[in-house]
Amino acid sequence: MYPGTAYRNQEYRNQDVMGASPIRLVVMAYDLAIRACEAQDFAKSTKAISVLRDALNFDYPEVSVGLFRLYQWCLDSIRKGDYDVALKTLSELRDAWRETEKSMMPKANTASISSAYAGSVARPA
Repeated sequence: MYPGTAYRNQEYRNQDVMGASPIRLVVMAYDLAIRACEAQDFAKSTKAISVLRDALNFDYPEVSVGLFRLYQWCLDSIRKGDYDVALKTLSELRDAWRETEKSMMPKANTASISSAYAGSVARPA
């Protein structure tokens, strides 16, 4: 890696986060949690899921309570060393959020969003 490359990558990442919509931030948090589960990284996976859990808006209990329980279940699975269960659940939730994000965008932007997501999370074979 060239000197300064890590810094530039961090700058780009910061710009992505600062300019992201709330739904995009949720998808990004799922991406982080999924990558951490794939790597079986306990600290990063529990932190990412905790961020998702802590961001829930309980003004909408019909949705937030269900998500809270799923996040807790994922955290419990990870604590037991069962990353595959958490990974499957997080991947399905991420896909649902991604579809929601795509449905909220104008049709012209949908194709570019789909191609941008294609390589964002590696899927197990």
